[in-house]
Amino acid sequence: MNKLFATFGVVIACYLPYSQATMPEEKIYSTGENIEKPMIMSRFIEMTHARKVEHVPFTDLSGNEVSLQAHQGNLVIMNLWATWCAPCIKEIPMMDKIRVDNKHRNLVVLPVSIDEEHEKVAAFLTRHQLEGYPTLIDPQQHANKMLPINVVPATYIFDGNGHLVGFLRGYLDWGNKDVQPFIEQLIEKYADPSPLIAIAN
Repeated sequence: MNKLFATFGVVIACYLPYSQATMPEEKIYSTGENIEKPMIMSRFIEMTHARKVEHVPFTDLSGNEVSLQAHQGNLVIMNLWATWCAPCIKEIPMMDKIRVDNKHRNLVVLPVSIDEEHEKVAAFLTRHQLEGYPTLIDPQQHANKMLPINVVPATYIFDGNGHLVGFLRGYLDWGNKDVQPFIEQLIEKYADPSPLIAIAN
């Protein structure tokens, strides 16, 4: 697999030239006024319209099938990563802290490894003392039908109905103190999007 690395002082993203997918285009509802972003979230794109995505199955490390449809009523943060991507690995502990800190909220953190050698992911996590990280794998490359996977890390935000409402491609310091309040606002707005849908209709 050919991988390219973008470097601006530090590596902030890894690029995969083979990805064919593009951003979903089918609009579902207007998302209204954007949430005010703190400086750390300046690269985050909150979409003006929620977009319909193809719901594709992923697999957990025990071989069970999982999809976005299993998380209705929750804001879903899907973080695409790979074992060969240094900035992805740096994000994992921060993503896991977000997952743990928000267990009592309507939030699901859904890591998805896009490694082609998916059978090595569990051993990799063990080697880096990350055994508890509940990542999914994508042995059939389903993600490429759903979202562009030409950049990792990449983080996609879905509303409580599984529609895409925002994204950030590349590394972010998710441990910054201003991130959690912003996530809480995303949960408040999108975990139950019915008020937005009602206004749009």
